[in-house]
Amino acid sequence: MRESVIEKKVSDYATSKGWLVYKFSSPNTRAVPDKIFMRKGVVFFIEFKAPGKLPTKLQLKNHQRISDHGVSVFVIDDVETGKNKIDSI
Repeated sequence: MRESVIEKKVSDYATSKGWLVYKFSSPNTRAVPDKIFMRKGVVFFIEFKAPGKLPTKLQLKNHQRISDHGVSVFVIDDVETGKNKIDSI
């Protein structure tokens, strides 16, 4: 399954559960997570990947920078794992 399909299905699922979901981009910073999820004061990011693919070194560096500020970043490579993550938060 393509990364874009996983991203859309998980994002649509999160929206159906009341999450505000935005595509995240930062013009001055490359390799930021794909989406930001917000609901009731909770904020986290998801980096979507095709099944079995891993984040790049630069992506991992940026994930760590975000995590160092107390915000979670999850790497998701399949729809069910993404839905489970949404339900667990």
